[in-house]
Amino acid sequence: MAEHQVNYANGLPVVLTTVDKIVQWGRSNSLWALSYGLACCAIEMMAAGGSRYDFDRFGTIFRASPRHSEVMIIAGTLSKKHAEFTRRLYDQMPDPKWVISMGSCANTGGMFNTYSTVQGVDRIIPVDIYVPGCAPRPESFQFALMILQKKIRKEKASRKIAPKRLI
Repeated sequence: MAEHQVNYANGLPVVLTTVDKIVQWGRSNSLWALSYGLACCAIEMMAAGGSRYDFDRFGTIFRASPRHSEVMIIAGTLSKKHAEFTRRLYDQMPDPKWVISMGSCANTGGMFNTYSTVQGVDRIIPVDIYVPGCAPRPESFQFALMILQKKIRKEKASRKIAPKRLI
């Protein structure tokens, strides 16, 4: 078995990567989330932020301001009266921005097929990740966050952000 000797400049190893990978790694590991709990799914979202599931280790910090958030988490039933405010909060978020729809009511309107309920948040704002369930467990929400981190790492940092298409 051959043994190779590598001589580093000044005794330090050389790391090769691209600027895109560094920027996207930083973005994916420091997601500030706008917690937008509307119904019972918000309890599971709060549990995910607690000490047992500890979203802080993923770099996810819940914020109350849309101007400081990159991820909007919609948890619960969205009524048509509240849809205008949801869109306004989404528009106030800086680019790039992502949306996680949490729970059956946010995804499809759930069991509330009525005139006052939005039948899916994707009719108001573009959604990146859907978390199924009624109410989804914090583990599934944690998995959705890891999927979003993978998605962010695959994007190009220098790309022109195209508007996301609605239905």
